[in-house]
Amino acid sequence: MKHLVMGTAGHVDHGKTALIKRLTGVDTDRLKEEKERGITIELGFASLTLPGGRTLGVVDVPGHERFVRNMVAGAAGIDLVVLVIAADEGVMPQTREHLHICTLLGIRKGFVALTKIDMVDEEWRELVREDVRMFLRGTFLEEAPVVPVSSLTGAGFPELLSTIGKTADEVEEGADVGLFRLPVDRVFTIKGFGTVVTGTLVSGKVGTGEEVEISPVGIRARVRGIQVHNRTVEMAEAGQRTAINLQGIDREMVERGHVLTGPGSLTASQRLDCVYRHLSGAGRKLKNRTLVRFHTGTSEVMARMILLDRDDLEPGGECCVQLVLEVPLAAVAGDRFVVRSYSPVTTIGGGVIVDPLPAKHKRSSAGVLLEFQRLAGGEDEEKTAVILERAGIGGVTEKLLVVRTGIRGRELRRRLEGMFSAKRAVLVDRDEMRVLSYPVYEAFQAEILRQLRGYHERYPLQEGLSREELRTTLERGDGVGQKIFTMALRDLEKREEIIAEKEMIRLTGHRVHLKGEMEELREELSIVYRDGGLAPPTVREVLERFSDRKKEVASLIQVMTREGVLVRISEDLNFHRDALAKLREDYRRLLIRDVQATPASFKELTGLSRKFIIPLMEYFDMTKLTMRAGDHRILRERPEK
Repeated sequence: MKHLVMGTAGHVDHGKTALIKRLTGVDTDRLKEEKERGITIELGFASLTLPGGRTLGVVDVPGHERFVRNMVAGAAGIDLVVLVIAADEGVMPQTREHLHICTLLGIRKGFVALTKIDMVDEEWRELVREDVRMFLRGTFLEEAPVVPVSSLTGAGFPELLSTIGKTADEVEEGADVGLFRLPVDRVFTIKGFGTVVTGTLVSGKVGTGEEVEISPVGIRARVRGIQVHNRTVEMAEAGQRTAINLQGIDREMVERGHVLTGPGSLTASQRLDCVYRHLSGAGRKLKNRTLVRFHTGTSEVMARMILLDRDDLEPGGECCVQLVLEVPLAAVAGDRFVVRSYSPVTTIGGGVIVDPLPAKHKRSSAGVLLEFQRLAGGEDEEKTAVILERAGIGGVTEKLLVVRTGIRGRELRRRLEGMFSAKRAVLVDRDEMRVLSYPVYEAFQAEILRQLRGYHERYPLQEGLSREELRTTLERGDGVGQKIFTMALRDLEKREEIIAEKEMIRLTGHRVHLKGEMEELREELSIVYRDGGLAPPTVREVLERFSDRKKEVASLIQVMTREGVLVRISEDLNFHRDALAKLREDYRRLLIRDVQATPASFKELTGLSRKFIIPLMEYFDMTKLTMRAGDHRILRERPEK
């Protein structure tokens, strides 16, 4: 059976608190100021056990216009509402505002308690009842019961209890994304226990001993104890009014508006993409960049409303907005919100968050507006595709996809498997379930090919581009991970579009072709090194010889080295391969005859100076012709006799 929370709504002094006290026996006005003034200021909490044994959490909200912000915090977690209207006054300003707030927060079930019937006669009561019916036309309470009651005499309470039970049975189970979240609506300390927070557990579950994180401040704490409806439990679940004793933090570290969640599961943001509806009774247009009071969960944050598809919004209209918050907060796609004007403070609209972690958008962008349509009205797979596209080449983890789509983990996994099969998404890392948009991945591969093509055109004498240089060129702040980069290269290589040789990447069809003057210059270089024999000029000397064409010569030396025409034995020495091949055979015969060689015998063999002898002997060690034995060399492999 789904856990439910019932909340009150209605104008000040219409009897909400008295109604709850008569129902539950709990006086939810706990503050001295509330007792003295006779009005509710802060949220009050109780529990109600129905005749059938079902227990509901109860939230009593303040009705005075000065405390609507507290009312919104309390209404954020309720499943059904009792709209309290006093028979002696009827519909009043906060009656209307509270009903607007409940509508904006997505509450769809409830009824009306027509209170204080002991203060009016039957005829007046019926007139007020008819007036209430007129007021409710076109709202989610249009067909809801209107139950006359008196908290003073108890009249009508049996029918009220029955109505609560029937309405609770009609409440549909809401979407639970499975992510533990408890928006904090109250914080206090208990001597000997420490800090306690309360709230409605809107999704997921939490158990004693678990570590939790307080978002957006990022502080972590351990759950010391849990109470639900004043009973100690080991586990609290979605829909329950919950009190959590936190171990290891002070009272000042947490406040209303913070959210308890699993460690690392939520990311706070100062931008939210939303679909916003401006109330028909708002009175005036909403202009772009209007400063407003933004309420979601139990938080209130000042924010700028960026209208993405127009300059102003008429009352009763709806549009795509990006909210820029003064301080970051953590939210999940699908969360409802309420907007109140900065001054005078009144409720003007609200809506639903479609992406809690967006980038900054360009206004009037057709692409962005299309994304909003897909996020707001598309199927789960379509929403997922949009978020994957927004994540870019860095991809997004499955855990973060839950936050940005509002789709429960198990259902999201099923959707992703279908997208993998249909080539709409690609799995990059199974350990952290990092997923990438397939179109984005294809575009990334196309960019790799474009970069290589451009490099070959600019540097025709270079065989290719190094892996690291290519990855750095591609990254440009887009968060290209090593795994994504490696996977893209592997797939391109499988399709025979590139060749990856050690650290060098090139297009499959790329070859170094020398024409005209470059071919002539290459032949000149070949002659220089062939004539140099075993005493060739250094690279510096060669460049000086061709001082007017240093850049081309340096490139040609690299080309000839890759082709094997030249052999590089040190940073500044290259030998023609024919000269080295002949020396290798002469050196081998010397070693077979004398068994060993020293720098002196090598000098006698070649007639070279120490400048060439040491690098050459080390080269033959490196190429495994010889090996060092003390101060002389011997053949690595003895010839067969």
